[in-house]
Amino acid sequence: MGADKPVWPRKLLASPHDTPDKASRVRRMFNAISPRYELINSLFSVGCDAMWRRRAVKLARVREDDDVLDIASGTGDFARAFAGAGPRSVVGCDFAHDMLVRAMRRAGGISLTPTGRKAGLTRWCEADALHLPFRSGSFSITSCAFGVRNFQDLGAGLREMFRVLRPGGRAVILEFSRPSNRVVRGLYELYSTRFMPLAASLISGDRSGAYRYLPRSVVSFVGAEQMCARLRQEGFARMTASPMTMGTVTIYIALRE
Repeated sequence: MGADKPVWPRKLLASPHDTPDKASRVRRMFNAISPRYELINSLFSVGCDAMWRRRAVKLARVREDDDVLDIASGTGDFARAFAGAGPRSVVGCDFAHDMLVRAMRRAGGISLTPTGRKAGLTRWCEADALHLPFRSGSFSITSCAFGVRNFQDLGAGLREMFRVLRPGGRAVILEFSRPSNRVVRGLYELYSTRFMPLAASLISGDRSGAYRYLPRSVVSFVGAEQMCARLRQEGFARMTASPMTMGTVTIYIALRE
């Protein structure tokens, strides 16, 4: 695809999750926006993105013997948040090479948890969420922040999250959602589908169409009830869905028994 052609032309945005080559478009899109990805996230969530990740990690109840796999890790914010909670190890994986390069640059040296213990070891792996290169039962926590809606096949991605979990492990998913209150939903979607795409594209210099795709991928994605049903369908049990910030974000915790 030529550099002057967007990865996400408008004709595909009516139903982005049904695009046959969605995965390759998502990969190219994230490679394209990687230089200012964290800046845009922080700016247009008014700093809430860091708070959402902290809350998700707290709900995960990380223990010292936990091994965490952060899927669709991007530039590594969620993986670093988990590492700071002091598990035994953290692996961050993503299929967008340029995002992982930035994650590794940000990893830096040794850091400490709030209790003074060394933060969990963080490693990085370039891998597709639908074909994880890990043995079944390798991790006690699988996590994904704002990534499951970008899977080419949601069911296949959830099955992989389940497969690599040990019995008793839990999946921690942080994802945008549509507020149930009609007024809040209308205002939120006016902001996210009209103002944000234009402003974010200008600030980032993006020509891929990423900031048109991203809000469209939210409004056309499954809701909380459907997401819990999909998790149950793929084998998970005892799931919870915790809405945050007036329902614009939901944290899902699902257990593998």
